[in-house]
Amino acid sequence: MPAPRRYRNISDLPAIIPVFPLAGVILLPRAKLPLNIFEPRYLAMIDAAMDHYRVIGMIQPRGAGADKAKNPPLTSVGCVGRITEYSETDDGRYLITLTGIARFQVSGERDSPTPYREVAADYALFAEDLLSLEDPPIARDRLVAALKPYLSDRAMQTDWKSIEEAPSETLVNALCMLCPFEPSEKQALLEAPDLVRRSDALIALLEMANASAIPSGGTPSLN
Repeated sequence: MPAPRRYRNISDLPAIIPVFPLAGVILLPRAKLPLNIFEPRYLAMIDAAMDHYRVIGMIQPRGAGADKAKNPPLTSVGCVGRITEYSETDDGRYLITLTGIARFQVSGERDSPTPYREVAADYALFAEDLLSLEDPPIARDRLVAALKPYLSDRAMQTDWKSIEEAPSETLVNALCMLCPFEPSEKQALLEAPDLVRRSDALIALLEMANASAIPSGGTPSLN
């Protein structure tokens, strides 16, 4: 799926964007991320975004325990997304869906009077995120073989028919976002140069998790 028509080039993207720091959560280009917004400063961020470009950047805080700090240091790379679904609840929360557009490097943080944070976003290294490319070949059989015991061990249900039919980008990016990896591992997946290398990194993480789940002297059990 190509980038939305309004974002054909990185020059179409805003240079200053609001960011939502959230540990263990990443957004990837063309993937969808549902969010439940309830904290006042982020409600204000969504209000402002809806009045302007309708975009916010997802980024992880950096360092152990940083997610508990009010303004933690940020990782150097995030992903900007457009609000493509929006609703309000009776208790004042916003339920939104972000659709990923392109990754960015943080080139500086704006000294902003807003209650939320804003950064200068440099998209130059990730211009290809906006391109519509043919699905590249990935090691799908190896990916599925690693995924089955990983999900079984965590009692996570999935639709295997959908996995078999999903395009490579849709499958890999969804798994990178949904699997409960450590924040540093999620960041490595986000920063992978291309889909093939992201898929290889994903497979390696699944296989390492499976190996660590096997008791000493035991053998894996596949359901």
